[in-house]
Amino acid sequence: MKQNIFKGLGIALVTPFASDGSVDYDVLKKLLDYQLKNGADFFCILATTGETPTLTKDEKQKIKELVVEKVGDKVPILIGCGGNNTADVVNELQTADFSGIDGILSVCPYYNKPSQEGLYQHFKAIAGATNMPVVLYNVPGRTGVNLKAETTVRLARDCENIVAIKEASGSLEQVDEIIKNKPDGFDVISGDDALTFPMIACGAAGVISVIGNALPKEFSRMIRLEMKGEIESARKIHHKFTDLFNLLFVDGNPAGVKAMLHEMGMIENILRLPLVPTRLTTMQKISDCLKFRL
Repeated sequence: MKQNIFKGLGIALVTPFASDGSVDYDVLKKLLDYQLKNGADFFCILATTGETPTLTKDEKQKIKELVVEKVGDKVPILIGCGGNNTADVVNELQTADFSGIDGILSVCPYYNKPSQEGLYQHFKAIAGATNMPVVLYNVPGRTGVNLKAETTVRLARDCENIVAIKEASGSLEQVDEIIKNKPDGFDVISGDDALTFPMIACGAAGVISVIGNALPKEFSRMIRLEMKGEIESARKIHHKFTDLFNLLFVDGNPAGVKAMLHEMGMIENILRLPLVPTRLTTMQKISDCLKFRL
């Protein structure tokens, strides 16, 4: 099977908007520069944190082209490509422009709540429609369905280009079950910043991170220390992040990390409906936490 190249700190890239609500491409370039200089190992673009459902087709294409041009071959790029209509996803994979992209992140079908066999057939069809590496994305809190460990392992064994899963079920038991039974070359990637430290301890290969947008240097250092076996040093950094982890998601994602980036003077605090900025009380707490940055 193909080997997973998406390891270490992956950035779930935000989409910065200007005060008029348009995509701020100049600020996006600056964000990419900042993250590349401070420890990003790969990027995940046009997914949940990027507010992709609110972007137009032209905006998505322009963001993709900008990231590919800016990042080049410095680090791998993963792009979101999923949905709850298997035929539509397959068609997109067969017809869209994926030049410069190193793999796709495909979320579990949402709303229609397929069975485990339905999930297996869905992802098998997606894997068969592309030669690119496929990273599964399990996030039951958003999709309403959990891709169970045995189904993940079955897909990993049967589809040579399914190389990893972004696991955001919140279950360390499920993560451990996948890692224990997975084939060589297949990896688990954390989809939850707060659980990255324990997931790497279980054998995860890295994280697709929200907080990494704002604090890539610090979060990358934690991951690198833990992977080198310097557990105590990594754990201290993990514990310093605890309050921020909670604040990032209390008013939804990416409201928290956009508020943080705004406090750092990097972006406007603008989201597109139906998402709205974080509450003022949360904003103040984020500001207080940032005063004591690592």
